[in-house]
Amino acid sequence: MIFLSFCVLIIALSAVFAGKSVTYYDAKAGTDATAEIISLLNWEGLRHILGNMTTNFTEFPALGTVLIAMLGVGVAEKTGLINTFLKKLMTGVNPTFMTAIVVFAGIVSNVASDAGYVVVVPLGAIIFANAGRHPIAGLAAAFAGVSAGFSANLILGTTDPLLAGITNVALEGANIDVRIAPTANWYFMIVSTFLLTFLGTFVTERIVEKNLGKYTGSYMPDKEEVSALEQKGLNRAGIALLLFFVVLGLLLIPEKAPLKTPELIDGVEAMTTKWFLHNALIPVIFLGFLIPGLVFGKVVGTVKTSFDVVGYMVDAMKSMSSLLVLVFFISQFVNYFKYTNMGTVISFKGAEGLERIGLTGLPLIIGFVIVSAFINLFMGGASSKWAIMAPIFVPMMYELGLSPELTQVAFRIGDSTTNVITPLMSYFAMIVVFMQKYDEESGLGTLISTMLPYSVVFLIGWTLLLVLWYVFNLPLGPGAYIFV
Repeated sequence: MIFLSFCVLIIALSAVFAGKSVTYYDAKAGTDATAEIISLLNWEGLRHILGNMTTNFTEFPALGTVLIAMLGVGVAEKTGLINTFLKKLMTGVNPTFMTAIVVFAGIVSNVASDAGYVVVVPLGAIIFANAGRHPIAGLAAAFAGVSAGFSANLILGTTDPLLAGITNVALEGANIDVRIAPTANWYFMIVSTFLLTFLGTFVTERIVEKNLGKYTGSYMPDKEEVSALEQKGLNRAGIALLLFFVVLGLLLIPEKAPLKTPELIDGVEAMTTKWFLHNALIPVIFLGFLIPGLVFGKVVGTVKTSFDVVGYMVDAMKSMSSLLVLVFFISQFVNYFKYTNMGTVISFKGAEGLERIGLTGLPLIIGFVIVSAFINLFMGGASSKWAIMAPIFVPMMYELGLSPELTQVAFRIGDSTTNVITPLMSYFAMIVVFMQKYDEESGLGTLISTMLPYSVVFLIGWTLLLVLWYVFNLPLGPGAYIFV
């Protein structure tokens, strides 16, 4: 309904400001160009709205990439592979590393969408309780990893292509001939995973557990252990995944590998993986989850026929139904922004204003992280917020010399760190229910006060990491840099 309201607002504003224009340098054409606001509130605008409604939705870049990836992730999740892997990761660990393992498991679980909330968070409490530690501290550590560290990971998940697709739509809408890959923030997010694991461990052991004191409740959960059959399935799935990576390496690493294509670099032709990263990465993610998922399912008996596999894929698509509805309205909103040229005009006017007040470079990026974190308190869903913010901020910062990859990663930091202190986060009520098993008197206020140290420390620490990345001009991902 928010995006439907925004569509109506764009239509009205396009009529009010029709004819307003801005002149800018078109790097692709090598000449100055003029963008003029076009009204949608006329017969030509009505024809555009009706004539493009279907293609706006079906051709939205993020839609196909996320759905394809989720087909593979869905099989790995529904066969039990991901849940079993998370249980294995979090059981039988050295007590010295217990907190770090719980936080780390929470962070890496976001590759499987909701698995972290329904598996890792309650498991965190169970593991701490069985070790004689306060179970709510374990719950908090897992919740911090799953939610406050949502964007970080060692491997690419469905969030990466989703946000990159929206970023590319924003660039296209502002007539900027630049596109980013799903791997645009990969290097930064790998390092972020280890940083947040350290910070989450520090907050849990030095702040949260001390505040909670000794657990005096009577509820003691049953232990969650991996069976011998599940362990066999994990071993076989691991072998299958290793073989998959060996084959992928042979297709990518040699100088004349089949998945490499020629690219001109400083006037010299070289074989690179650029085509692969932009075009073939999502199918590889699909296969990377599908193959070990099938092997695990065959071993443990969750896959008996092809109908089981298809059923799991159908279930995965059902879980994406709310995204499909959301994308329909997002795609209309983004298209109206592009057609009316309002995104281009606002971006250039905004960039000029920021330059006049001296807010550019690193202060601008830090400010954007804080703005994203604040907005996240009142509006859940990374894709919906980014769809609103990207058409304005991505082109604006591009004109100030900051790359789309940098703007996107700054958004991801702010969008993640305040998840754990906003009741508007969709799983917040469920976490309260988990907490009440161990403390019947706990409620929203208890959870927010428990999670506030994580939110503050993660926001400061993660932003400082971005500052270091900026100062040393490190690549955010393959071929993705800080500056334009």
